[in-house]
Amino acid sequence: MRALTWQGTRKVEISEVADPTIEQPTDAVIRITSSAICGSDLHLYELLGPFLDRGDVLGHEPMGEVVAIGSEVTQLAVGDRVVIPFTIACGHCFMCRHGLQSQCETTQVREYGNGAALFGYTKLYGQIPGGQAEYLRVPLADYNHIRVGAELPDDRYLYLSDILPTAWQGVHYADVPEGGTLVVLGLGPVGQLVSRIAVHRGYRVLAIEPVAERRAVAERRGILTYDLTESVADEIRDLTEGRGADSVVDAVGLEAHGSPAAKFVQQATGLLPDPVAQKLLDRAGVDRLAALHAAVDLARRGGTISLSGVYAGDADLMPMKTMFDKQLSLRMGQCNVKRWVGDVMPLIEDPADPLGVMDLATHHAPLDDAPEFYETFQKKEDGCVKVVLRP
Repeated sequence: MRALTWQGTRKVEISEVADPTIEQPTDAVIRITSSAICGSDLHLYELLGPFLDRGDVLGHEPMGEVVAIGSEVTQLAVGDRVVIPFTIACGHCFMCRHGLQSQCETTQVREYGNGAALFGYTKLYGQIPGGQAEYLRVPLADYNHIRVGAELPDDRYLYLSDILPTAWQGVHYADVPEGGTLVVLGLGPVGQLVSRIAVHRGYRVLAIEPVAERRAVAERRGILTYDLTESVADEIRDLTEGRGADSVVDAVGLEAHGSPAAKFVQQATGLLPDPVAQKLLDRAGVDRLAALHAAVDLARRGGTISLSGVYAGDADLMPMKTMFDKQLSLRMGQCNVKRWVGDVMPLIEDPADPLGVMDLATHHAPLDDAPEFYETFQKKEDGCVKVVLRP
């Protein structure tokens, strides 16, 4: 089959790879009909190469049709239309029973001390072949699927794989008080959905984004946006009686602007031998923390910061004095997709499309064009907010 494979820093290509097969009796295989490029894929494209091998299949936002099932699969049949969550979980361990599927004790990648395995996301998370391909093997398939109807187009359901539950969790963790103000940092795909969910819940939403085209997408949904300027924090405090926002969602993560030193370290890892680079990435503080520091600045005293953007450094310097003095609450973590499906499914199937899922993808392309669109997405060119690939 054809699949998008990692070949080096800022180099991906379409390759012929072996077709996936049923390896365990609990597996299923799906034929992929849509697969999106995620902002987290750019971390692989740009930074996490030391934890990848040439030829690894990328992608963790797929959906499609079941074409084969293992002998122990009881909840799926050939022909079912399914979305595949990016987290691989068992559904019955302590963590899964407590709604923490991203910490699944059955699939935890203990070699690296990490949580549940993920599709298409490096040795750190199991090195499981991903979904930017024509077919995908789904382990523990009875649990790792979301069955959907046949009537609505893929774009209605595709974001259930990752970014829609991620955004829902981000808003939930932000704990915005009734009638409160939420600041959203970053208007990439997750930030767009965070903003829309928060508006749907009746919060006042103020979103900060340096790319004009992304601000325009949010403004079409009635969201008040700001450029990333030196005065933006003061402007937001002026709107909140001098206090700052009740809650802040950081939807940017480690790719934030700022910190030239951290940027240098990130780029340098691509030039180091893998064992050295792995140790540096796994233990050193390599995140560009401008977004997180901005969140600390923008949140009012006693407020809450919710991190939806991914961070990777274990020695990052945090402004602990300020965070303690302001009595801030901080919540974060990889999304527990299955926990939120029941909450978001009625909204995406609503004919009114209240979250605007049909208005999110800016580009649709055949799988063969994936390398070109990785570059476009990474450079934020051509108004690119979300790319959906059609194998």
